[in-house]
Amino acid sequence: MLVNVVLPIEPFNSMVRNGTAGLVIGRIVEEIKPESIYFSEQDGNRGAVLVVEVPNASAIPSIAEPWFLNFEAHCEFRIAMTPDDLQNANLTKIAEKWQDVSVLQN
Repeated sequence: MLVNVVLPIEPFNSMVRNGTAGLVIGRIVEEIKPESIYFSEQDGNRGAVLVVEVPNASAIPSIAEPWFLNFEAHCEFRIAMTPDDLQNANLTKIAEKWQDVSVLQN
């Protein structure tokens, strides 16, 4: 799963000034254990993109809440596939199944 995190200017600026921003981010990353994480600017705010393994939907709060509670962040979750996942999807079979439906629409 891709997790897009947008960190508003506040409270992040205050946390940078008091020295807690890095500590809190470190603790969150240590807890979530993303496969990878990239920090960047997003719409004029600080942001991060994480690649995480989500075993089931009930794991989503444990990923999002630390960002919400500590940074008042905005989090978006997107399903992501590896090339192997896409190969295993069997697109040809899906296309065959739905091809007849598109013929009915024409």
